[in-house]
Amino acid sequence: MSDRLSLSPDAARQLATATKTSPQMRGITPRYLLRALPWVDVEAGVYRVNRRRTFILGDDRISTYTEEGSHRIVPEDLREVPYLRQADEEALRELAQAATEVTFESGQLLASEGDPADRLWILVRGRVEKRVTGRYGEDALLEIVGDGQFFDLDAWSKNEPLPYCLRALTPGVALCIERGALQRITERDEGVRGALEAHCSGQTPPAGAEVPIDLAAGHVGEPALPGTYVEYEDTPREYHMSLAQTVLRVHTRVADLYNQPIDQTRAQSNLTVQALRERQEAMMLNHPEFGLFNNVAPGQRVQTRTGAPTPDDLDELLAKVWKQPAYFLAHPRAIAAFGRECTRRGVPPVTDSRFGSPLLTWRGVPLLPSDKVGITGPNGAGTTEILLMRVGEAEQGVVGLRPASVPDEAEPGLSIRNMGVDQKAITSYLVTAYFNTAVLVEDAIAVLQNVEVSNYHDYS
Repeated sequence: MSDRLSLSPDAARQLATATKTSPQMRGITPRYLLRALPWVDVEAGVYRVNRRRTFILGDDRISTYTEEGSHRIVPEDLREVPYLRQADEEALRELAQAATEVTFESGQLLASEGDPADRLWILVRGRVEKRVTGRYGEDALLEIVGDGQFFDLDAWSKNEPLPYCLRALTPGVALCIERGALQRITERDEGVRGALEAHCSGQTPPAGAEVPIDLAAGHVGEPALPGTYVEYEDTPREYHMSLAQTVLRVHTRVADLYNQPIDQTRAQSNLTVQALRERQEAMMLNHPEFGLFNNVAPGQRVQTRTGAPTPDDLDELLAKVWKQPAYFLAHPRAIAAFGRECTRRGVPPVTDSRFGSPLLTWRGVPLLPSDKVGITGPNGAGTTEILLMRVGEAEQGVVGLRPASVPDEAEPGLSIRNMGVDQKAITSYLVTAYFNTAVLVEDAIAVLQNVEVSNYHDYS
């Protein structure tokens, strides 16, 4: 006989109905990139970007590899040197084999301003700063160069004095090619010799420059005006729709019997769509062909000065994308590292409300966080990148691409198509998201590279 004077909670609970949430998913993020980009509806499935003709431009990097503990140059990548683009493979192999390995320590002076430029430096690993004496004798920082970059090509080609001094910011390794190796090739190869002479005389236009339009300005009287026309690219880049896709399976028994108060099919499809959209954002940033990080022009890449992202570094990015910059995009840890550097300097960034959330801004430009931005390195002490972009088709910026319409469209560019019921009573749904992204003009996007995220300060 129980001493209880009332109904027990356990028994009462049998008559109660629990208040339930819809299924939650930890992997859902704000996906600021998808919300920030203007979307272009593509009618024909292909988006063609027509541009003025430009001169050939590579990635401004010379690749290296390791063999038996030593670093070697990839011979074909020496075609990044303008006058070696048409050189034969034998000449490229000879130059690559002539490279000698040089190791250096942080703070080491590699070369002084005015020294003979008798070596072409190719950085395998590390960061080096270029410094020059300014007009009034002051010491001025020109640039920070990083992995894969080479210098100074013009002085080495023309056998002139080095126009700046080189000092290592980090320990590293470089491969150096003596000028004598280039002379041996030009002595026997007329094609390379002619291309080198054209480069040294200024007849070769700078890589990446647009074909000029002949104009006259500031004239008086009645001079003959130049005639001109605008050249277009013969083979403009075309963007085809990429996709993220999966087959969602729901048993008919589940859909029939366990469909209240939450629709099981709808709950399953909603979470699947969220996963597809997350994958879409990751591909738009990191895909090797059309990902934004892999479509930054060589002249739009900036190296950090000290490793951690500083206000100076973001100002350098703004100097690259100075025409209507819209958004920075970075890993949350990179934004936190930037905030620490601002706090240390006593210039906390302004917080503004965008997309319904408080976001840090710099010079009025929001910093959008995304966990799709990669961090490389062990134990959390790695490096990442920060992107800055101009957006919009009218602004010649970055745009997102999606089909104007698709059958069984559930959201713009996304369809959920019923594939029928199989003999095991399972209903299958084909869930597809079509998308792409395009950079209309090279200066619409820039990237800050080798951003360290593990630098902290002691404020005590």
